[in-house]
Amino acid sequence: MANFRKTIQLFLMDYEPTGRIKCSIDGTTCVAFKINREDLDKCKARKELKQSGIYFLFGGTTDDSAKEVVYIGQAGVRKNGEALLTRLKEHNRNSKKDYWNEAVAFTTTDDTFGPTEISYLENHFCNLAKEANRYIVKNGNDPMVGNISEEKKCTLEEFVYHASLILSALNYKVFVPLIEKTTNKESNDIFYLERTIQKTGVTAKATGQQTRDGFVVFKGSYITKEDMKAIPKKIQQLRQTAKIDKNRILQEDLLFNSPSYAAAFVIGGNTNGLVDWKTKDGTPLKNLLND
Repeated sequence: MANFRKTIQLFLMDYEPTGRIKCSIDGTTCVAFKINREDLDKCKARKELKQSGIYFLFGGTTDDSAKEVVYIGQAGVRKNGEALLTRLKEHNRNSKKDYWNEAVAFTTTDDTFGPTEISYLENHFCNLAKEANRYIVKNGNDPMVGNISEEKKCTLEEFVYHASLILSALNYKVFVPLIEKTTNKESNDIFYLERTIQKTGVTAKATGQQTRDGFVVFKGSYITKEDMKAIPKKIQQLRQTAKIDKNRILQEDLLFNSPSYAAAFVIGGNTNGLVDWKTKDGTPLKNLLND
């Protein structure tokens, strides 16, 4: 499937890109609606949102993490004939779920999803999001996978692929890994940071990579413990909440907006990441960007 080009249609329901958007892919039954939280009442007449489906609640970064948040849920048809929209409105009234500001709801044009299908999709989407590790997945429990035939699984996998395309087109990279799975962490496009902090004598050692989205600091990097006086507040908070073990070893890959923010996270203070990050042969990242 990935070798075929796709045409994604984005229909601006409110005449502007910041409003509601209906999304579909030519030749498929997959249909999605991107809805701002404050626009839920505008969707009362949408028959597709009365069907069964899967929804994503998206929120921004929090004070204790650089990652955005997502909640993934399912909605089945109820006795009153309502499903997706009703479930989204319930989340809107839930004070414990005040972190989200946008929803993307998925269903099909032929209304074919039953309880087993949406359980499988919820489980699969949650696992994909956790594996990609771009967002904090707010689901408290692992969804039940459901019991489906191999034929039905093949059909649902195709839906997952199309839904992933739509989410990426809407700039929700919830299933896109921080780094390509084929990346060799010993390859020539890997950068290294090694710097001894004068105040403590501790040497920070880290590896990372420049990507389309910013700069990723790799799991296994050594992160200094002490903060300098000059450090971005967001970075200081992240150094306190990131997954770093007692030996100060980073336990997950982390994405930053810039090489300088990535370097500041490693050493605990403001610095020029374009100079600090170097190739294996000692060439600064800055020199490569000027080529």
